[in-house]
Amino acid sequence: MTVFEELESNVRGYCRSWPTVFDTARGAWLRDENGKDYLDFFAGAGALNYGHNNPVLKRALIDYLAGDGITHGLDMSTIAKRRLLETLRDTVFAPRGLDYKVQFPGPTGANAVEAALKLARKVTGRQTILNFTNAFHGMSLGALSVTGNAAKRAGAGVPLVHVTPMPYDGYLDAADELAWMRRALDDPCSGVDKPAAVIVETVQGEGGVNVARVEWLRQLAELCAARGIMLIVDDVQMGCGRTGPFFSFEAAGITPDIVTLSKSIGGYGLPMALVLFKPELDQWAPGEHNGTFRGNNPAFVTARVALEHYWSDGALQKAVLAKGERTARALAELVAPFPGLSTRGRGLVHGVVFDDASQAGKVCQLAFERGLLVETSGSADEVVKLLPPLTITDDELERGLALIAGAVEVICG
Repeated sequence: MTVFEELESNVRGYCRSWPTVFDTARGAWLRDENGKDYLDFFAGAGALNYGHNNPVLKRALIDYLAGDGITHGLDMSTIAKRRLLETLRDTVFAPRGLDYKVQFPGPTGANAVEAALKLARKVTGRQTILNFTNAFHGMSLGALSVTGNAAKRAGAGVPLVHVTPMPYDGYLDAADELAWMRRALDDPCSGVDKPAAVIVETVQGEGGVNVARVEWLRQLAELCAARGIMLIVDDVQMGCGRTGPFFSFEAAGITPDIVTLSKSIGGYGLPMALVLFKPELDQWAPGEHNGTFRGNNPAFVTARVALEHYWSDGALQKAVLAKGERTARALAELVAPFPGLSTRGRGLVHGVVFDDASQAGKVCQLAFERGLLVETSGSADEVVKLLPPLTITDDELERGLALIAGAVEVICG
């Protein structure tokens, strides 16, 4: 029995899929204690968009720590926070015509979602939140309440109330995927209370790489605006360039009332989260949503440098879109000979969908044995989800796609 089996809780998960002990990492690669290298198409579940130990971010972090910079600051004002806020304003908000206030909640995506739901309810005075089928927003109670997965919801141990699920784009395979929502909201006898907000992912990563059409997102934004309902976009996994643009909703040309960010917003994989919202929504009382670790100043440093280095021009976005097109072509060619397989995605998040869900897990297992980290997603773990670092090289991308192709051919051939 290893010390992990002896002492670590049974709740551990990823180590079961990847049974080795990792030692070092750089860029798109990890190495285990036996010296075996693994190409990373997981990227910390989307927390490492700029790769492991990115040298530009690491240098800034080392310099900050060596200079005795503030590490833990709660919500006190610090130089690191000021510089991050200035960079957000000048590099992210201003070029996109966005006018957002910035909240630093606890440093996780789930806590950002909790804050967003609380704020929407506070501002509107209403309780109900509309969420979507196959959504995933986190594992704390409020975030779980707007999550679709039954097994995860069951772990709450208490009723998850004041939410109403709606069909996500493509769920009904209907000509007008928002028809039911409109009908339910406008019919006083539908039993659906007027909600405080609608929360949505533009691409449902954990839900199976379900991609909402830009037309659907625009219609959803119009639906909410016409009825005085706040629109919350959860960009925890799909933000920070994962779909190409910095925000995943940019392609639809919409401006959400509230946006949640975490994972790669910290740049280096350090815990950090943001809630962005329109200024008129800033109705918090001081300390009304707080947390001991909402002042992770080393993450403020690496976040700022990531924004300055990668988002001061359009180079990264262009590269992500080009690599995404290459990935889409390769996966389309891969699945074509195999009935029961399909593919979908946007930018550098893609999924290979298996009618036989057991095959997806077998593909991931074989890929691991051959030196590739990739996970499953979807309601039945029927999707092999590709989530490589955005900074992956063309050669590394080709190698990973070849490893996926080889695994699929063995399992499905």
